[in-house]
Amino acid sequence: MTDRVKKILISGGGTGGHIYPAIAIANEIKKRYPTAEFLFVGAQDKMEMEKVPQAGYAIRGLWIAGLQRNFTLKNMLFPVKLVCSLFKAKSIVRKFKPTVVIGTGGFASGPVLHVAAKKGIPTLIQEQNSYAGITNKILSKKATKICVAYEGLEKYFPKDKLVFTGNPVRQDLLSINSKREEGITFYGLDTSKKTLLILGGSLGARAINQIIEENVKALQEQNLQLIWQVGSFYIDEYQQYNELEYVQTHAFLSKMDLAYAAADVIVSRAGASSVSELCIVGKPVVFIPSPNVAEDHQTKNAKAITKQKAAVLLKEADKGQFMEVFKTLLQDEVCDELSKNIKALAKPDATEKIVQEIEKIAKWN
Repeated sequence: MTDRVKKILISGGGTGGHIYPAIAIANEIKKRYPTAEFLFVGAQDKMEMEKVPQAGYAIRGLWIAGLQRNFTLKNMLFPVKLVCSLFKAKSIVRKFKPTVVIGTGGFASGPVLHVAAKKGIPTLIQEQNSYAGITNKILSKKATKICVAYEGLEKYFPKDKLVFTGNPVRQDLLSINSKREEGITFYGLDTSKKTLLILGGSLGARAINQIIEENVKALQEQNLQLIWQVGSFYIDEYQQYNELEYVQTHAFLSKMDLAYAAADVIVSRAGASSVSELCIVGKPVVFIPSPNVAEDHQTKNAKAITKQKAAVLLKEADKGQFMEVFKTLLQDEVCDELSKNIKALAKPDATEKIVQEIEKIAKWN
């Protein structure tokens, strides 16, 4: 196997939480094996079709989407999309001839890993959440190995296939402690004020935006300045807040490492990748999980951190208590304890561990 060209097929997407781990894994493999060949597969109308090429990798799109929770006409198309995606996945696997296939979640990974496993190609699933999604549950039966970021996932997956690795994170986050001055300069911040970083995901989070909108004056009164990532869906609605002193809104933060480095306190959703990144970053966090996800897994992710006294959890339904909860984070002793505890949960070597498992199943060693 060492003499064969290493051909890696990676499928995952729909959200940044599936895309960025996939790219992190590819980057680590590429660092170890510069001649390796990569091909990504995603959903043809999702953000991976833009983000993956930006990272320097080729991608093919499948006509695939998940079932909607409520009955809609879109659900009637699901069987057609699934069959089309299976045929296209077969064609991609046959032509690319991967030596290993990796799935990081999202509906596109279903057809690809199913086809690969049936052909006897080694497959690895990387499950980011504390609650396993339906696609990965189905795929786990035939997967060679399953890398997870939380304990207790043997209730969803075959125990003998599980490896506890943590979630891949952007490698530029591992050195943020040395980037604070650079972050303050890049974002044009006032060093006499504490900085609140607000994250709702790449598309944005309406509920978080509304909470900040309702409390923006109260936050300013706490001598705070805001880096407010409102998301691409909401930038037109919220860019007026740039006119307020010490408030800046962004559709997307291209220099995420510098935003983290400059921040003193963070408000965030609790997607798996965000949680893993925030453990590396080690700043005090208020998690406001989205309740509109499968099995409320963001709340489960956040609770896994808050039960370690490493962050604060605020449910959307309790948004009226935001300032009361937030003010506790501005106390130095609370900040110090949360920072210390969340850093202790970090898995900075997660990507390396996952690639080691890929090397084993692909028999590259």
